[in-house]
Amino acid sequence: MNDQELTTLEQVRCFLEGTEALAFEIRGKDESYAWIERTLLRFRYRQLGRPDRGLVSRYLMKVSGYSRAQITRLITQYSAHGRIRRRQRTPNGFPTRYTKQDIRLLAEIDALHGTLSGPTTKKLLERATALFGQAQYQRLAGISVSHLYNLRHSTPYTRQRLTVHKTRSRSVAIGERRKPRPDQQPGFLRIDTVHQGDRDGIKGLYHIDAVDEVTQFQAVYSAEHISERYLVPVLEKLLASFPFLLRGFHSDNGSEFVNQTVAKLLNKLLIGFTKSRARHSNDNALVESKNGSIVRKQLGYAHIPQHCADLVNAFLEQHLNAYVNYHRPCFFPLTVLDAKGKQRKTYPYERITTPYEKLKSLPRAESHLKPGLTFETLDAIAFAISDNEAARQLNAARRQLFKAIAEQDQRVA
Repeated sequence: MNDQELTTLEQVRCFLEGTEALAFEIRGKDESYAWIERTLLRFRYRQLGRPDRGLVSRYLMKVSGYSRAQITRLITQYSAHGRIRRRQRTPNGFPTRYTKQDIRLLAEIDALHGTLSGPTTKKLLERATALFGQAQYQRLAGISVSHLYNLRHSTPYTRQRLTVHKTRSRSVAIGERRKPRPDQQPGFLRIDTVHQGDRDGIKGLYHIDAVDEVTQFQAVYSAEHISERYLVPVLEKLLASFPFLLRGFHSDNGSEFVNQTVAKLLNKLLIGFTKSRARHSNDNALVESKNGSIVRKQLGYAHIPQHCADLVNAFLEQHLNAYVNYHRPCFFPLTVLDAKGKQRKTYPYERITTPYEKLKSLPRAESHLKPGLTFETLDAIAFAISDNEAARQLNAARRQLFKAIAEQDQRVA
């Protein structure tokens, strides 16, 4: 350290108070000890009074970074011998009785016999030496049971016994893992679950959102829980609400849909079951986008108690589902090939239409309707009121819904 300008105790006091500049160049413990010795000699530490000795000690502590106890030990050494010498030594510790080779032999025996108890393993080591003359186990044969467990926790042992098993895929024989291929036919649903918020650790209700891939015909229903008891009745009602024949049912890999109960229901209705593929995040993108643009926009993110499922379902059946299918226009993509032969989707203004009008525009549209249902019946629903009146009724019903939820929630509380 370049501290040649500090020649008096007053300058040291000013330095400790932060009014004196100093350049630091100490490197290593040996140089630090040598600097401390020179500093004590320069200020004639042995001849100083008690206040000045404390001043020098604080100066040495601040510059060197050593603790008070370490500086005191070094000053004591200087006072006794007139010099400071480094006397650090690293102890050898306890002698090692069992070598790394012994630990590897123990790991090998444990691997062969399936890691038996300590006493049983010790008996095996004794038998290996006494009965079969395997001299390499001689040291281990005299090990205590408690220390045998110590060796099993040592680093050489754990490295020897470490086995890595890659994650194994678990195939579930429910649904086919592929993207649906509707071929411009309605009836291929994309389905997903939307959770309506938590409050104080209590789950809200769940919305089941289903969208037809070709027509974007949509149905939203709510369930108190997503267990089989509550979900299956809602699914039956949801599937029955679509006016056309259903041919496909596509979900993500959530257990609320990928289970034997839902598979049995779909088999009964002759509806194919597919599920999203790994590393294909767009497989269920259509319904995910509807979750945001319809469900979240109309019902928000706030907590809705589970006991309000009937109120919400009445609103969905009477207002929301009819509005989005008969009165709310949607974009429909047009797939074109670019110069490189890559498919790109465009959304021309001319293709904006409601899901119901899209259904009517399909080739042989009447053949897709459920038996006993005609477009005359559906037209009566679609043109009973105007789009603006449907939106006005939807907004009023939503206000009434949230008011009823708040009142019912207060009564329950």
